[in-house]
Amino acid sequence: MESIAMEWGNLLLRWLHIICGIAWIGSSFYFMHLDASLRQIPEIDRGGETWEVHGGGFYQVRKYLVAPARMPAELTWHKWQSYSTWLSGFFLLMWMYYLGSELYLIDPAIKQLTPHMAAVFGIGGLALGWLVYDGMMKSPLAKHVVPLATIGFAFIIAVAYGFQQIFSGRGAMVHTGALMATIMTGNVFMNIIPNQKKVVADLIAGREPNPEYGYQAKVRSSHNNYLTLPVVFLMMSGHYPLVFSSPYAWVMIGFILVAGALIRHFYNERHAGRGDKWWAWIVSIIAMLIVIGISVWSNPGARDQLGLAPLDAPLVQQAKADLPKEVENVIVSRCSMCHAAQPVWDGIAAAPKGVLLDEPAHIARQAEAIRVQAVMTHAMPPNNITEITGEERKVLAQWLAKK
Repeated sequence: MESIAMEWGNLLLRWLHIICGIAWIGSSFYFMHLDASLRQIPEIDRGGETWEVHGGGFYQVRKYLVAPARMPAELTWHKWQSYSTWLSGFFLLMWMYYLGSELYLIDPAIKQLTPHMAAVFGIGGLALGWLVYDGMMKSPLAKHVVPLATIGFAFIIAVAYGFQQIFSGRGAMVHTGALMATIMTGNVFMNIIPNQKKVVADLIAGREPNPEYGYQAKVRSSHNNYLTLPVVFLMMSGHYPLVFSSPYAWVMIGFILVAGALIRHFYNERHAGRGDKWWAWIVSIIAMLIVIGISVWSNPGARDQLGLAPLDAPLVQQAKADLPKEVENVIVSRCSMCHAAQPVWDGIAAAPKGVLLDEPAHIARQAEAIRVQAVMTHAMPPNNITEITGEERKVLAQWLAKK
């Protein structure tokens, strides 16, 4: 029953998170496009207007950089897309990585942690990361774009490196992405929306709104825009072991940040009518090729497929699991050709999802995954390609029933 609840809870939370993320990213990209495409008109001193066509009709969109002369009767607030994305993502993080920490988050070869310790490190890292970023934005550094971007970039790389010294590769990458997502939602909840509410309050009271509120909100909104693509990549990375299993994932994250930000820069410049900065795509492609190169160079299985000499991997001492021999024989004969440090199955360079099933300690660690993938369902082996028998599945079921 617990395994069924975990599997369906994971799916439903992920579904909700993706839907909310689509809504948030869509509105973010749209408003960045609007800001870039605005053209000055005599009726608006600070702001502009743009015309659009969609769905069989024409739209006349105007923006007042500070505020209009009077409040409209109805005002739509764009905030719940951000809040629902972060909340659903946080619950998914708890459901998958904290409740399933021994499978997804804790790697004894990196650091021995209890599930509670792992959760404290994870949630504490997100909270501390937001406080550091918010502190930078409230300091004089916020007025200097290049130094702020440089220090912010270095900060994220440092956080990624720190997470990789504590968590599994998958856990480190998803927590780095979660930190950037927390910064993005923190910007909306702690700055953008409160500043807009101050402007509305001033208008209702008949006061002239302070333009600084709009400036601060716009700067943080721009940060959100440039972080979006790297965050999406890191959220997806947990499904691709060739990415998260690299000991240099923190270096890869740096190049991913550069590539994602430059792609957004290209479109921001295009929508603003400042031409097509094709060099941004060239640099982004080079950055992603470097990421691919690092992932291949640092994964023994991938190097082996390319005929490269294997790297000297550090020896990791692990306690031998108390595993029945018949269970080990089933797993090794039916699963380990793919789920090994150096897979021997053609076309597989790294163990799928980073799951290793090539020795007793690894098999025991993946007991819940085996239960879901090979006993509760017959999802593994894929299409039963290694021809595991019904009797062999019963052997696994009897072993798991005792755990």
